Amino acid sequence: MTTAVSATSSASPATTAAAPKTGFASLGAGDFIKMLSAQLQNQDPTKPSDNTAMVAQLAQFTSLSATTSMGSTLTQIAGKLDTMISELGQVIAASPPAAGPAANSTPTT
Repeated sequence: MTTAVSATSSASPATTAAAPKTGFASLGAGDFIKMLSAQLQNQDPTKPSDNTAMVAQLAQFTSLSATTSMGSTLTQIAGKLDTMISELGQVIAASPPAAGPAANSTPTT
């Protein structure tokens, strides 16, 4: 038994249920701030953390956050493009055939 699947699904990615994140994928900006503040509270006062290492950690987290945000935005754009393409296909299929150039031309003498 075969089942027909429509290629013109208009479900957007925002309405579909996402799989729950686990492990490092479940960590966010709040978790990073908690770890950073715990690191600062528990460091040895006679040997403070290197400023360049802290800045590097912040830069890496900012880069990761931007990449995650960009991936989410691109997913939304792809969903909207799929919807537009399917709607355009429906409009083209429903429109009558256009008259060719021969039907609209007038004889010149």
